[in-house]
Amino acid sequence: MLCTILNKEGFNDVDSAFTGTEAIEKAKNNKYDLILLDVMLPDLDGFQVCSFIREYSSAPILFLTAKTSDIDKLTGLRIGGDDYITKPFNPLEVVARIQVQFRRMEQFAKSRFNETHDFFHFGDVMVDKKSAQLWVNDKEVPCPAKEFELLVYLMEHPNQVFTASQLYEKIWGFDSYGDEKTVSVHIGRIRRKIEKDIKNPEYIINLRGIGYKFVGKLRGD
Repeated sequence: MLCTILNKEGFNDVDSAFTGTEAIEKAKNNKYDLILLDVMLPDLDGFQVCSFIREYSSAPILFLTAKTSDIDKLTGLRIGGDDYITKPFNPLEVVARIQVQFRRMEQFAKSRFNETHDFFHFGDVMVDKKSAQLWVNDKEVPCPAKEFELLVYLMEHPNQVFTASQLYEKIWGFDSYGDEKTVSVHIGRIRRKIEKDIKNPEYIINLRGIGYKFVGKLRGD
């Protein structure tokens, strides 16, 4: 059903897999711009599949899930998912979310060449927007697309406070569908990559009840 609808909406290069094993193999051998991943699969569950896919792909992963508990949602986000759509859903909602994801990626790609800074260096953390690379302590660290986009946005606005809703709308492109859990989990994943002590973060600070800010002075300024 989704393949048919996506084709009708102009997505002509749509691939599909019907088992977790098949999905993992396809992720190994193909480069995808975005992945829709069902949690309930006949062999592996979507969470396991996501973990494997993250070894080969940094493409945004949207979970399709009938599991509505916070634990299930957080599990999907923590293992590498970028967002989730809860069943039952309107197929056109899926189309809209995909379109927004692609618009955001296009805008982010354009911003790589329009911003004053293409290279950010805060302490031991370095980011190259043009090559979409992150280094921590001079070692390159893999960073999925949404994590990278969120980190760059915070670096572009050092010492500025953003609510979770503002960050969700800016990075994911939705406001009415916004979910603070998505933002907080992505912040946690970024912290595990760049912070020396995630319990006492140096760079991304949480102002309880207010929001988040990236603390630091850009080297070279």
